[in-house]
Amino acid sequence: MDGSTPISRSELTRIQQTYRKRFGFALVCVNPGGKLLHAKKSCPDCDMESSCREVRRRSVLEALRWGEPCINVCPGERAMWAVPLMNNEKLTGGLVATGISLDNKVAPDKASSRPLLEACQELLRMAEAENLTNGALLKLRRQETEMQRERAVALHSLKESQYDDIRAIYLREEPFLLAAIKRGERKAAREIINRVLLGIYHLGRNRLEYVKSFVLELIIMMCRAAVEAGGEPGQILGSNYESVASLAQIRDEEALCHWLTRMLERVMDGIHDNRKYPNTVLLENAMRHIEAHLQEDIGRDDVARIACLSPSHFSRLLRKKTGWTFTELMGMARVNKAREMLVRTGKGLTEIAIECGFCDQSYFTKVFRKQTGLTPRDYRLRHAPRQDNDKLTIPIQT
Repeated sequence: MDGSTPISRSELTRIQQTYRKRFGFALVCVNPGGKLLHAKKSCPDCDMESSCREVRRRSVLEALRWGEPCINVCPGERAMWAVPLMNNEKLTGGLVATGISLDNKVAPDKASSRPLLEACQELLRMAEAENLTNGALLKLRRQETEMQRERAVALHSLKESQYDDIRAIYLREEPFLLAAIKRGERKAAREIINRVLLGIYHLGRNRLEYVKSFVLELIIMMCRAAVEAGGEPGQILGSNYESVASLAQIRDEEALCHWLTRMLERVMDGIHDNRKYPNTVLLENAMRHIEAHLQEDIGRDDVARIACLSPSHFSRLLRKKTGWTFTELMGMARVNKAREMLVRTGKGLTEIAIECGFCDQSYFTKVFRKQTGLTPRDYRLRHAPRQDNDKLTIPIQT
């Protein structure tokens, strides 16, 4: 990359060829303003480049906003979809694909008969695999969108229920929230809190101090549920004292919502920290889940849920007990499995890469060499037959 464009011509050509071979669609690169880079037209028969440029610009910005590919329609009546290219959090441009005519609904060749959604998701995956975009930020945007959707559903449910006052909200929702907290069901507890907050905001209307009083009551209720679920009262109430004191400093409803969500996570952590199973057992459950699902695209939040821990607490505990981050742990576990397969099986490198959860062979080779100092091929030649002491273990300090 030369610094003036988000991707070099040679790199773009390689991605274009791979994408066309799989889906039959043309692929171009644009700058943040939608201007074509390394090309003159996005569609072979396009004569409305200025109009297309604006559609490309909007598509890239919308893809960045929502964290996923954005599908649009160009002036030439062709479907167009885009993913953002980024350098850290800075937008540097986008990858834009075109190819389906809306007149006849037919793609230009047989390779394009795959579902459009699959082609969109693969374009995003390729950008992330090539480190051309900020996958973590886009994932966060998708999560924020999902939270907004859940709040909209909660608001719709609230309107249908026609609460008369705030007290009625508590009478209806309190048993469900207590049950969700006691069972350790974070998602269900969050959904209930969303409904309660929306009800409070709707009925409280610009009376923030009035709303805070009910939120404080909600915290007391949550702590009581945590104690009843086996949490140690001193730890749960003590760890939350400072946060409760900060409630007085909150000046808007959005900050209050985030504060209450953090309090819920702390309460849920307090339950799990004081149950009879030690943290080492919870981590061992997480390790077994990782080993059994290396081929899948599993994230930290998924594994934390299996370990019955909040994502933030899981990260802290993992670093404390192993000295590694979740990303480092996943890489080591996948390389570990690959080492076994290289010396115990005759499978090809591409097949091993896929079974170990790597997006492609080149990325597999890069990660493997970084951890072992050898390419997968050289490792196979040097270490067959495999010795028992080759096995990579993940120590957990007790």
